[in-house]
Amino acid sequence: MKRGKEWFLDFSFEEKVKLTETPVKEQTVLAVDLGINNACTISIMHSDGTILGRRFLSLPREQDSLMHSVNRIKKAQQHGNYRTPRLWAKAKGINDDISVKTATFIIDIAKEYQADVIVFEYLEKGKASGSKKQKLHLWRSQYVQQMVTDKAHRLGMRISHINARNTSRLAYDGSGYVERGIDGNYSICRFQSGKIYHCDLSASYNIGARYFIREILKSLSETVRLQLEAKVPQVCKRSTCTFSTLISLNAELKAIA
Repeated sequence: MKRGKEWFLDFSFEEKVKLTETPVKEQTVLAVDLGINNACTISIMHSDGTILGRRFLSLPREQDSLMHSVNRIKKAQQHGNYRTPRLWAKAKGINDDISVKTATFIIDIAKEYQADVIVFEYLEKGKASGSKKQKLHLWRSQYVQQMVTDKAHRLGMRISHINARNTSRLAYDGSGYVERGIDGNYSICRFQSGKIYHCDLSASYNIGARYFIREILKSLSETVRLQLEAKVPQVCKRSTCTFSTLISLNAELKAIA
């Protein structure tokens, strides 16, 4: 459409993407844990607790560069230089690069398994507090989730968020709180049963399980839901649900059926 010497584009329609409507019991879910030591850990699972695959993304070169930049900022501030825009810009650039690679990795895995839903932990928005490493991690996690959401919706995949409390602190097998930092390695944890396991992988199991527990309970009648809550009381408090809770819930569902 032309007006005078200027050209205007006339868009008479808006392209709409239809998101998947797969029933919860048939869904394939990508449970994503965005860690500090590993860029991300992914578990692909079904509602009955079947684990279809596990994927890890570690970017050691980028993480080393980021920590070098953070240490330079710390050193400058220790000498009284609190305004370091160039150093922060470099750290942010490295952080953004890690974010893009992480988001691309998650979408590639989602396409490989034809996932219906990608599940993240819910992150509190606002000003980050804590160490510089924690601040950069929170900013990166929010950026990754934003990019994955945009890309996933174009592919018809849904995005969901679950309560992040205790996903890493509780062992996926229901044995209780874990002990982290075994031999100085915070990616490894020890369960109360004595089992040594990958901490982020355990967290990803719990993330996927909490999504399925919530969706399964929502799909049931109030009478059946109350029966299940009496049999599996852990489902009443979502912040204490683990992968073992999902297994117990499915067992009780079969018994009722």
